[in-house]
Amino acid sequence: MSQSLDSILATVGDTVEWLRNQQVGPNVYPGVPAEFSNWRDEQRAWAETCVLFNQSYHMAELMVEGPGAFDFLQGLGINSFKGFVPDRAKQFVPVTHYGHVIGDVILFYLAEQKFNLVGRAPTLNWLMFHGEGRSDVTLTYDERTAARKDPENRRHYRYQVQGPTAAKVIEDATGKPAPELKFFHMCWMEIGGKKVHALRHGMAGQPGYELMGPWADREAVHSALVEAGAKHGLTLVGGRTYSSNTLESGWIPSPLPGIYTGELLRPYREWLSANHYESRCSVGGSYVPDSVEGYYLTPWDLGYGPFVKFDHDFIGRAALEKIAAGPHRQKVTLALDDASVSEAFYSQFGKDGLRPKYLEFPSAVYSMHPFDRVEKDGKLVGLSTWIGYTTNEGKMLTLAMVDPSVATPGTEVDFVWGEPDGGTSKPTVEKHRQITIKAVVASVPYSDVARNSYAPSWRNKQV
Repeated sequence: MSQSLDSILATVGDTVEWLRNQQVGPNVYPGVPAEFSNWRDEQRAWAETCVLFNQSYHMAELMVEGPGAFDFLQGLGINSFKGFVPDRAKQFVPVTHYGHVIGDVILFYLAEQKFNLVGRAPTLNWLMFHGEGRSDVTLTYDERTAARKDPENRRHYRYQVQGPTAAKVIEDATGKPAPELKFFHMCWMEIGGKKVHALRHGMAGQPGYELMGPWADREAVHSALVEAGAKHGLTLVGGRTYSSNTLESGWIPSPLPGIYTGELLRPYREWLSANHYESRCSVGGSYVPDSVEGYYLTPWDLGYGPFVKFDHDFIGRAALEKIAAGPHRQKVTLALDDASVSEAFYSQFGKDGLRPKYLEFPSAVYSMHPFDRVEKDGKLVGLSTWIGYTTNEGKMLTLAMVDPSVATPGTEVDFVWGEPDGGTSKPTVEKHRQITIKAVVASVPYSDVARNSYAPSWRNKQV
């Protein structure tokens, strides 16, 4: 019988050090090449023409069905469900009894009392735990490709077409004008002779559509999209590029589930096995808190404050009511100083001395959950949670949450890069020394297009 997470934690001693030394790197993107052409052109395409993301492999999904499905989900999410009807979607965010974020996924309302949730595993695990023993809901889990024995047998394919010419691609693929949908509204269309469920959406700040359907239809739909996109600059995007798209749109994809402590969460830790995500994920970065609670995040840290609605009962409501008034850290983009970043690269040359941690392009993330220090005058003022380069902006950016005192765009701060004491034992970490990189606080989303047209939708305001 597999160990539980709770029994593992009882033996490892320091939970922080255990998570930091897990033998796992960043989230993987199987099923597609790392690059179809090169990541620079692939990044540029979502800003200038159109890209096709194949999201069929790297996310887990959960079907929730039955007469109690709506009430079940409403009781676990911070979001309001008022006016939520079929053919709509929303970002679904559950928290623990103590108000700490479990994770976030996209919740699709497919039909009456039939829902599909898609994203990283922690939120789906939380739902399955609370669904056990209920007779009014049926939960069906579909594991991500990297963690399953039958990688070519998913329940659904999932594609995303986005960019300035996305509507033209959809129009040519369907033979009809692209539907004028509001963000997170859904409709049906036919592509390649197959019925496709389409969501108005976008991942890098540009308008687009997320398309899903039965796994058996994936090749027919994909081929039809590629053919339709040929004259509109449609570009296939690989896993290396995909992991960097969030830098422009401002979504933080890496909250560590706040479940490793707390007596009320012990039954959940006893339910989680050694094979679950929470027992196998890694933490990296320059920020090392005294206890694992230092990694826990609230909805406000992630920019999800507007999602919190006290018009329904849900797990964690009482805790969030106490902390709602703040103060709260604010989500920002950090634009790293060009000269400071260049110095970090220059330091890679030469044979003498310990070099800084290598900065990978386009995504420099090297653990499942990155946490780096943001400082002002040597004092900790925030945390950076995602880092990478965007060729569209010509900048190295990080997504961070900082104290209100330094959240004003234009404020100069320091970003601490690299792990202390030469680094942890993660396979993605070479022996290195910490360095400080100058940075300037900027708006989130950073992209002009995302900030002016995309941000008022699901990233910052729940409809």
